[in-house]
Amino acid sequence: MGIPFVRPSLLADPPPNPETLVLSDVRLFDGTGGPIRDRVTVVVEEGRVAAVLNGAAGSHPGARVVDLGGRFLLPGLVDSHSHVAVEMPTVPEGAEPLRPGVAGYLAAESLRRALAMGITTVRDVGSYGDTVFELRQAMRLGAARGPRLLTCGKIVSATSPGGRHFEGMYREADGADDMRKAAREQLRAGADFVKIMMTGARSVELENPGPAQVTGEEVAALVDEAHRQGYRVAAHCEGLEGTRLAVDHGIDTIEHGFFLHQEPELLTRMGRAGQVLIPTLSFLVDVADRHASTWSPHLVRRGTYNLDEALKTVAAAADAGVAMAMGYDSAPEEAAASELALMVEAGLSPIAALTAATATGAMALGLDDVVGTVTPGKLADLLVVDADPVADIGVLADPAAIHLVLQLGTPVGGRALDAAL
Repeated sequence: MGIPFVRPSLLADPPPNPETLVLSDVRLFDGTGGPIRDRVTVVVEEGRVAAVLNGAAGSHPGARVVDLGGRFLLPGLVDSHSHVAVEMPTVPEGAEPLRPGVAGYLAAESLRRALAMGITTVRDVGSYGDTVFELRQAMRLGAARGPRLLTCGKIVSATSPGGRHFEGMYREADGADDMRKAAREQLRAGADFVKIMMTGARSVELENPGPAQVTGEEVAALVDEAHRQGYRVAAHCEGLEGTRLAVDHGIDTIEHGFFLHQEPELLTRMGRAGQVLIPTLSFLVDVADRHASTWSPHLVRRGTYNLDEALKTVAAAADAGVAMAMGYDSAPEEAAASELALMVEAGLSPIAALTAATATGAMALGLDDVVGTVTPGKLADLLVVDADPVADIGVLADPAAIHLVLQLGTPVGGRALDAAL
């Protein structure tokens, strides 16, 4: 068999904590679909979960025992849809203009805060330039610490108004051969997956999200190239024509998919095929309400309609058995878990929302063999909170409720770490 291929994102993981930890007296959501368990002990060795035991800690010579006093423990959270290096601060008039390299420092600080909130894996689905590649490499070299970071490199798009709007984020390609080449270029750069724009974007006034932006032949070539080399494909999908093409061609994750409730047969096919829907409700709230004053009136009207459709789609997808993952698609990254409250508002149970942010998120990213559940052999990316997120999903977005965050068994955040310091 030889040495297995290691995904670029996993190469940047920090060294595991060599210390044996015994996390005693926890209420456990393990992400496997089983019931929440009380008075559980989780043993961590060499950065991995070594054992999950019912009852008291017992004897573990040489281990560091941490009594968590009945607090709630769950896998580290996965944000499956983020734009890591997009938000830049506005400097005051007359102040020094931002230098290009500052973006990396700002993104690194945002990721550090996100890790401290228990977000241990982030999938970047499009950012400007090479900042995310540079960040991932800096983490591999120990110069920064943040969540495990996956990136698509540049988003592959047909020639479109979005390419002008997001210059530096898109790689425009036309025709099957050019699409295949564009996918190869992202993998050459070190991408963890490939992303394609199936439709226009609701954030670009000149784009019509209704029709597909690409042809079946173009999609087939890109998907074939990525899958042939063992990489997943994510697809920006708004209108049903482009979404249908994505489902037809076996794309792994459907990003947004606002209007899917209008075509139940597509949801049924997604459920059967194991394709994952990432609804990204938070950004829709940004456009329709929270930050409406910063958007053009046309986009606000469109955004209000899209939000209503997306809420219906989440409920319909749940009924159809479609797997869903948490994707924040907003900023700051540390607030990503607030997406879960919107998913619950749309009709998911709190348990289903927690699963979307853990096990299903890991599966969507192709990392379910290493993270996403609290089971022996998985990496010890763990989150401990003071309150029960099943009773109030909002606690996961409350910094005051974050008791402890572990990354490969190393404490990296939470009030317990602050108190120790």
